[in-house]
Amino acid sequence: MTPNRVTLNRAVRRFTSAVAGALLAGLALGGAPAHAAEGAAALPEFDFSSCPTVDELPAGADPGTWRCEVMHATGHLRMGAVDEPITEPLKITFAEGRVNGEFRQVFGEMTAAPIRVKGTALALTPQYGGYSDFLSDSTRRGEFDIRFAVGPAHGLPVLPVSGCSVGGGQDAVHLILKDTEPTRVVSKDPLIVSFGTRDAEFAAPRTSGCGPLSRVLDRVLGLPSPAGANAFDMAVTVAVRPYL
Repeated sequence: MTPNRVTLNRAVRRFTSAVAGALLAGLALGGAPAHAAEGAAALPEFDFSSCPTVDELPAGADPGTWRCEVMHATGHLRMGAVDEPITEPLKITFAEGRVNGEFRQVFGEMTAAPIRVKGTALALTPQYGGYSDFLSDSTRRGEFDIRFAVGPAHGLPVLPVSGCSVGGGQDAVHLILKDTEPTRVVSKDPLIVSFGTRDAEFAAPRTSGCGPLSRVLDRVLGLPSPAGANAFDMAVTVAVRPYL
C-alpha cells in the first residue's frame, strides 16, 4: 500500500470506466441477458470487506455517487522463462467515483496465490506495485503496477531472501491492459460484468532484493526480459457495490 492511496486521473478526457460503461450498456439492454440467471449460481463469492471506508475517500467525494469494485482475474503469465497459467484468481479491491467532475480512485487491497514456476523450486506471488488507474478509454482498459514476490514452491526448502521480487522498489512491472474480449453484463442485481484483457508489450526487470541469489534467480527466470517478449492475459470478472 502506498502512503497516498488516491490515484488521480491521468487524462481528464477519458470519459468513463469499464464498469461504468458496462452499467450503461446493461441498462440500455432493458433487461439482464438470458444467460445471466443461468450463470448466477456459478458466480464466485466477492468479498467487499477490503473496500476503502467512506473516511478514506477523497475530500469532497459524495459517497452516494461512489462505488467499490472487487475484481477477480485468472489467465496466463509469460515473463522471461516463466510460462504459467493463473488458475487461482488475483483479487483486487478499489473504490472509484468523481470529485468536482474529476475521476478519482482509492486502492483497497490485492491478494493472489503463488504461481508455481515449473522445473524450479520457485513460486511467484503477484502483489500490488503501488499504482493503478482503471479508468478506460479508447486505447486501453487500464494501467496497473505489479511486482512478483519470489519464494519457495510449496513444500520445498529453497528460500530466497525476504523481500526478493521481480519489480520491486521503483522498478515495478507496469501493465497497460488492452481489451481482448468485450464487456459482458453477467448480472444486474448485483451488478457483475466480465471482460478479457491483455498486455503483450511490458518489460520485466531483473530481480531485486535477492542478495547473492540475484544472478542465479535471473538466469532461472530468464530476466530481464524486454518489451514484446512477455504477455499477461486475464479473464476478468468485476462485482460492483455502491457506498450508499
